[in-house]
Amino acid sequence: MINISNVGFGYDIHRLVKGRRLFLGGVLIPHRWGLLGHSDADVLLHAICDALLGAAGKGDIGEHFPNKDPRFKGISSLQLLTRVKTMVKKAQYRIGHIDTMVLVEEPNLQEYKPAMRKKIAGALAINENQINIKATTQEGMGFGSGKKAIAAYAVAVLEKES
Repeated sequence: MINISNVGFGYDIHRLVKGRRLFLGGVLIPHRWGLLGHSDADVLLHAICDALLGAAGKGDIGEHFPNKDPRFKGISSLQLLTRVKTMVKKAQYRIGHIDTMVLVEEPNLQEYKPAMRKKIAGALAINENQINIKATTQEGMGFGSGKKAIAAYAVAVLEKES
């Protein structure tokens, strides 16, 4: 029997601003700045949503949750991720693995990674060991040099259900 797998790629970036809370991977992180966006602006979850949608051949997050739609104003990205999980399941796929990279100058995410994996695994109904979260800075170069934004990349592997 051949195991058919699809791979999807996701990316998101949001500007850091004062007056917003910082959510990454579904976890509220104490910080003086937060991410600007229509929803809670969780770039990590948005990148994961796009990777999953891409692997399932279901377009992108903007098609399903437009930033002009008032239903999604201030919504938790964990809710969006749960909806994406339903789309993936309806397309008859199961999640094999998700690998991510967050580009962030500050705060340091090391202590938050276990909680992020737990939140993501819970929303997707998968094991925490199916999710990898990495973080890096840009060494003072690029958009992060002024601590102006946080970006995230994600790759998802989906396996066709038999």
